[in-house]
Amino acid sequence: MPDARLYLITPALNAADLAAFAPRFAEALGAGDVASVLVRLAPAADARRIVGALLEIAAAHDAALLIEHDARLAARLGADGVHVEAAKVAEAVESLKSQRIVGAGGLKLRDDAMTAGEAGADYVMFGEPGVSASFEATLERVGWWAEIFEAPCVACAASLDEVAPLAAAGADFIALEGAVWEAASAAEAVRAATEILAGRP
Repeated sequence: MPDARLYLITPALNAADLAAFAPRFAEALGAGDVASVLVRLAPAADARRIVGALLEIAAAHDAALLIEHDARLAARLGADGVHVEAAKVAEAVESLKSQRIVGAGGLKLRDDAMTAGEAGADYVMFGEPGVSASFEATLERVGWWAEIFEAPCVACAASLDEVAPLAAAGADFIALEGAVWEAASAAEAVRAATEILAGRP
């Protein structure tokens, strides 16, 4: 079974954040095996400017760049995909015509995950803050999905200590947010996570 890969989730960004964030973003992507990035946008943010800047960096590091919620915006800005809640997966799949990635999050129940998979989601995400009841619940959900379904599973890790157990449970991708961006060095956090996934803790 291939090693799990990293999936980074940005903080909610405004254009004013770019000057400080973009260099850290580039360093993080250059520090390890990052497969995908989910860009979170602050309300009323300048999406074109933010996504444009980060897309260029992501492309240079061969990482797919997705944005939250809006499939049409993802297509218009040239992003690689969109991340939506289960109820919006079918609409996003239809809108993007299989030309971009459609990921599903906000999955509180097993039925939500199965609905997203049946609607054509390219991956499902478990363990998001405010969605999963506990780390143990996330481990259970990841193990259940990995055993039965073929679509990839992304598991959110609140800390680097959760990376190895989630990968062992069967996650295809490990999502990190605060564990990277709140660290003293985002690059060092990504490097450490990559080494954990490669079996070199």
